[in-house]
Amino acid sequence: MFDIEEELKKLPGKPGVYLMHDEKDEIIYVGKAISLKNRVRQYFQSSRGKTAKIHKMVSRIARFEYIVTDSEMEALVLECNLIKEHRPRYNTMLKDDKSYPYIKVTVGEAFPRVLLSRDMKRDRSRYFGPYTSVGAVKDSLGLIHRLYKLRTCRRRLPEDIGKERPCLNYHIKQCSAPCQGYVSEAQYREAIDQVLDFLGGHYDTILKKLEREMKEAAEILDFETAAATRELLFSVQKIAQTQKITDSGLEDRDIIAYAADGPDAVVQIFFMREGKLIGRDNFHLVIGEGDGPARLMTNFVKQFYAGTPFIPRSLMLQHDVEEGERELLERWLSEKRGQKVSIHVPKKGEKARLMEMAEKNASIILKQDREKIKKEEQRTVGAVRELEEILGLSGLVRMEAFDISNISGFQSVGSMVVYENGRPKRTDYRKFRIQTVEGPNDYASMEEVLTRRFLHGKEEKEGLRQTGGFDRFPDILMMDGGKGQVSVAKQVLEKLGLAIPVCGMVKDDAHRTRALYFEGRELSLDRRGEGFKLLTRIQDEAHRFAIEYHRSLRGKDQVHSVLEDIKGIGPARRKALMRTFGTMEKLRAADLEELSKVPQMNERAAESVYEFLHKNGS
Repeated sequence: MFDIEEELKKLPGKPGVYLMHDEKDEIIYVGKAISLKNRVRQYFQSSRGKTAKIHKMVSRIARFEYIVTDSEMEALVLECNLIKEHRPRYNTMLKDDKSYPYIKVTVGEAFPRVLLSRDMKRDRSRYFGPYTSVGAVKDSLGLIHRLYKLRTCRRRLPEDIGKERPCLNYHIKQCSAPCQGYVSEAQYREAIDQVLDFLGGHYDTILKKLEREMKEAAEILDFETAAATRELLFSVQKIAQTQKITDSGLEDRDIIAYAADGPDAVVQIFFMREGKLIGRDNFHLVIGEGDGPARLMTNFVKQFYAGTPFIPRSLMLQHDVEEGERELLERWLSEKRGQKVSIHVPKKGEKARLMEMAEKNASIILKQDREKIKKEEQRTVGAVRELEEILGLSGLVRMEAFDISNISGFQSVGSMVVYENGRPKRTDYRKFRIQTVEGPNDYASMEEVLTRRFLHGKEEKEGLRQTGGFDRFPDILMMDGGKGQVSVAKQVLEKLGLAIPVCGMVKDDAHRTRALYFEGRELSLDRRGEGFKLLTRIQDEAHRFAIEYHRSLRGKDQVHSVLEDIKGIGPARRKALMRTFGTMEKLRAADLEELSKVPQMNERAAESVYEFLHKNGS
């Protein structure tokens, strides 16, 4: 049980990002803080000054977690990444796709340029950032051009050397004019190498140079030059707060570090996808007697990646694996991924600094949350192990459960929920509108849902259908019912030539799971066990997901029928309003400003909708 008051006492007074979860463990808010201790506590203190939205959010918080960073700037970039990844309900003001600036070095050119870029592309350039201050980036670019006299023009060099006169930048000593051949390609490349060194984090030389220039200007009473140099110095110091949160490599990689105290250890994994840090996970380990860092890393990599469905292109480890194991592990991981996977132990640069951050977070968690992590593992992975023992199976990682929802057969829908290692994997949930069954026939509806799910999966695996997330099959199917539902599932799997275990969740009169139906017999459950609790959560989640989908369809139908009666609201506007609000309650609660912001709507159309709803009481 998460004790909020107790957990607030453990918060560190350091910068970082905090994630608020509701009772279903969904992330409902992501925020950043200069001091996690001060910021997170504010949510649970006196209500004075809080908006209605914050009040509502706080009432839904069941637990929170946090990631410690080295600076507020890093926290800001990580906050942006996590919001884009999870789309939390209460981050409405941060759901835009605001981009942060990068510094781009066009190293693929003979005479490279150093430019500001708003996005990172897969080209031959080198990217640095993202940075949170556009002004600091522009100042740094100005400094780079002042010091290294690099070109900014789009002339094709060396082909265009000598074809035109040098531009103004040459005359104001901001460019060495490679367009005239005044500097050789080798000399120019030497300057670019120094720029790359500077952007890569080696700032000491330039910082000392600027400090010296500022003091010299002040000594001769040239205060204007001293002030300008001081501003440049501040800009470089801002840039010097290295952005570890995004990596210019654009690779999928996992960063793995741990902290140990006696026999207990916490392993922290940072997940970087397409170069962005999008999440993390923690695992509690009991260190075997005599096991060192290499053995711990080897064992963890084997155990974790034997079960996880996604293998990144690269693993960054705090310590190397055991001698002679790296090549074998890389070959094993490459076979699982279907592409080459490499293992690295970074010693310097951005990757090493990111590793330090992972280790720091592991250490904090080990000190503060050791018992909580043990309980969470028992609740999830431990619960799966219990079910394996009851069923006589092994290697259960991915579980899929299905449910059907309708009202007297009206708009029947199906839901598919996914659990991996005892935790919900919401990105893999899927919804189905029943297409071939009329009336309240749950068995026929379930047959359609399962057939579509696994047929799509087979076609995706064979390359006959574009990937839609169906190509990963479960280790076991958990059917919301007994013998009848299990028989339906087995018939579908047999027809499609698939061998997947099917287990039924047999319910009592109160519609709660009381036993498992597996291989033709009922297996009793310990109602106090973690396995039973996990099954209850899976059953409730499948039911909730189906009902919510069904409710949303009913709401949209209701909205659509009401909107048809409003003058000036055609199909495009009806569709836009339904997509934005979804239900009559939300549509009726919207004010004129909210209505006018809907795509396809204007002020007159918004007034028509508002007046119709409020005059007619629809």
